[in-house]
Amino acid sequence: MATTDLSQYDKEKIPNAETFRFGIVVSDWNQDITYNLLEGAVQTLTDLGAKREKIDTFFVPGSVELVYTASQLCRQKKFDALIIIGCVIRGETAHFDYVCKIVADSVTYLNTHQDTPVIFCLLTDNNKQQSIDRSGGRLGNKGIEAAVTAVRMAKLRKRISL
Repeated sequence: MATTDLSQYDKEKIPNAETFRFGIVVSDWNQDITYNLLEGAVQTLTDLGAKREKIDTFFVPGSVELVYTASQLCRQKKFDALIIIGCVIRGETAHFDYVCKIVADSVTYLNTHQDTPVIFCLLTDNNKQQSIDRSGGRLGNKGIEAAVTAVRMAKLRKRISL
C-alpha cells in the first residue's frame, strides 16, 4: 500500500509536454473514482505544457474494454502516449482477479508490441475507501502520477525513435 501522497512531482524535472499528443481511455465503471483520476491526469498534462486540444479522451464501459480501445489507438500511431484509467474493487467472487490480470497482461503486451507507450492507471483496490484515497483523497491522485509518467515516456519514445 502506498503511504505517501501520489500527487507530488517536481515540474522542473519533467519534460515540457507542449509538442506531445495524448490519448486517455477511461472506464465508466466506478466513475466517481475514474473521473477524478481523469481530472487529475488532464490537469497535470496541461500543467506540464500539453495543449488541451492535444488531449483526446475516450470513454468505455469497463476496465477490460480499456485494452481494446488502447490497442486500436496504438494502431493509429497518432499519440505520443496513452493512459488507461480504470478502477476494479475486490468483491466476493474471482471476477476481480480475472479483470486485473487481463488488463495488466494486455497493457504489458501493448507496451512490448506497439510503438506507443501505454500507461497503466488501473486502481486495483480491496475496498472503495482505498480507491477514494488514491483518486484525490488522502493519498493524492494516481491520475497525476500517470500523467507525469506519460510525459516522461513520450519524451523517451521520441528520444529512442530517432
